[in-house]
Amino acid sequence: MVGKVRKESRPEVIYTPESRVLHPIQLFREMFQDLFASRELAWRLLSRDIRAQYRRSFMGITWAIIPPALTAAGLTFANNTGLVRVEETDIPYPAYVMLGTILWQTFLDALNSPQIAINTSRPLLAQVKFPHEAIILTQLGQVLFNLSIKIVLLIVLFVLFKVSVSWTIIFAPFAFIILILLGVSIGLWLVPVMNLVQDVSRSMEVITLAWFFLTPIAYPVPTSGTLSVLVKLNPVTPLLVTAQELITTGELSQLTLFLIMSGITLVGLVLGWLVYRLSIPFLIERIS
Repeated sequence: MVGKVRKESRPEVIYTPESRVLHPIQLFREMFQDLFASRELAWRLLSRDIRAQYRRSFMGITWAIIPPALTAAGLTFANNTGLVRVEETDIPYPAYVMLGTILWQTFLDALNSPQIAINTSRPLLAQVKFPHEAIILTQLGQVLFNLSIKIVLLIVLFVLFKVSVSWTIIFAPFAFIILILLGVSIGLWLVPVMNLVQDVSRSMEVITLAWFFLTPIAYPVPTSGTLSVLVKLNPVTPLLVTAQELITTGELSQLTLFLIMSGITLVGLVLGWLVYRLSIPFLIERIS
């Protein structure tokens, strides 16, 4: 008896010299299809990376909390010894600066995640065809994993200093997500430039260091002076301050700016994804 053989249906790919930007609806449909299709691969890569990252480490996942812990300890020491003068904060200073440092470090991890994705996946990109959104999702998962570990440290610190939290803490994850998406969107915009111009990549450490001091992490938002203007122009400020206030006081001083920045972040993320999507073939050709 001869049975019928079902032919496996595979999507047909047609390569043409015509720019895909001329067909935006089709392009965005392909982007979301690839994003959906890359979930399983991203999960496998994330599991592999986390196991590999801590397999030969004696201190394990504690390395995720050491950088923000040392930064917060240094700033607290400088404040207690009078090296820097900080106005009174709503919660004990060590808890205040640790919360700000964790939020900043999470933003920084998200900002660097697209470039880290490219650097760690160079052999894979050059040899295997797969949805390139998978490596971004992998790094995004790594950012969330590290954040979850830091939150445990923050809870311990809040308990030690008897810091009470507001009921608005239930909305804090939304502010955390917007802060992470802002970092990812900026990182996606920078990926082509950082890979084509090495000076940009090398200057990022200096830029982020200056950015750190212009963000209200170790001090409350200033109300006057040049620093006040620079802090208000900082796109991270309303997101970070709102996340802090949702956890601690529940009184949102920058809600309007937060909502505006949330909209800008979502638009910037979609456009940054588009830039990444269109530039990745050229980056792979350069890597190969």
